[in-house]
Amino acid sequence: MATYAIGDIQGCFREFRQLLKVIGFDRNADRLWLVGDLVNRGPQSLEVMRFVKSLGDAAITVLGNHDLHLIMLAEGKSRLRNDDTLTPILEAPDREELLAWLRAQRLIHAENGYVMVHAGLLPQWSIPQALALGGEVETALRAKKFRKFLGHMWGGDPKAWRDDLAGWDRLRVIVNAMTRMRFCTPEGVMEFNSKGELASAPPGYLPWFEAPDRKSSDQVLITGHWSALGLKLTANLLALDSGCLWGGHLSAVRLEDREIFQVECGCNDSVASKNR
Repeated sequence: MATYAIGDIQGCFREFRQLLKVIGFDRNADRLWLVGDLVNRGPQSLEVMRFVKSLGDAAITVLGNHDLHLIMLAEGKSRLRNDDTLTPILEAPDREELLAWLRAQRLIHAENGYVMVHAGLLPQWSIPQALALGGEVETALRAKKFRKFLGHMWGGDPKAWRDDLAGWDRLRVIVNAMTRMRFCTPEGVMEFNSKGELASAPPGYLPWFEAPDRKSSDQVLITGHWSALGLKLTANLLALDSGCLWGGHLSAVRLEDREIFQVECGCNDSVASKNR
C-alpha cells in the first residue's frame, strides 16, 4: 500500500490518467491525496470529477479556489469567466450529484505527520487550530443553508486573522488563507494580487511558508495552488503545483519515501501563460 500526493489537476484528465499508470496506482490498495483544483481551465474537468468521485475512499481531496468557484457558479453566486471550462459540468445530467459530492470534500486533511491544504496556513495557526477552523467552513458548505454562506464567501477582506472574528468575516479569512494565499506579512496579513515567483513578493511580504515562527512548521504541509513556484520540496513542505495546465508537469510524491513521479503536460496549449 502506498499514498501518492498529486498536484493541481485542473481538468487535465489525460495527464492524470497517465500519471496513475506511471505510479502503478492500485485503487484497491493505494491512496491518492489530491491537493485541490480538480477542475477548470483544462479541457476535461467533468471527466476528472467523475473519475475521482468513483474512487471513493481511495482518494482524498481538499478544496481549491477553482473548485469553490464551480460551486458558486452552479448556485448563481459567481459569473462564468472567459477562461473557465466548467460548462460541461454545469450541463451534465449528473451535475447535482457531482456538486453535492464536491461540497462534501475537506478544506484541510491531516494524517501521519502530513497536512494537506490547497494554498497554505497563516503563521499564527497551529495544526489543531487549522483543522478546527477548516471544519467550520466544511460545516457551512454542507449545511442546508449553504447558499447563504456562498453569497458571503468571496472577497479580500479581512486580510488578517483575529481570534475574535465571527460570522462571514471569520469564514472568509479561513477560505482565503487555505485556498487563495501565496504571500503574507510575518504577522499574517494576506496579499492576493501577486502570483509570480518568490522574487515577486510585494515589499513587506514573504511566502507564507517562510513566515518566522510559523506554528504549523512542526509538520509537513502538502500544497498546490502556486504554479509559478513550481515543484518545491523541503523538510516541512511539499508544494506540488508544477504547472501542468501551463505546459509543465503533473507531479506526484509517494509519501512513504518521497520519491517523485512526473508526466509532461500538453493539457491546454492554447492558454497563455500570462493568465496564471
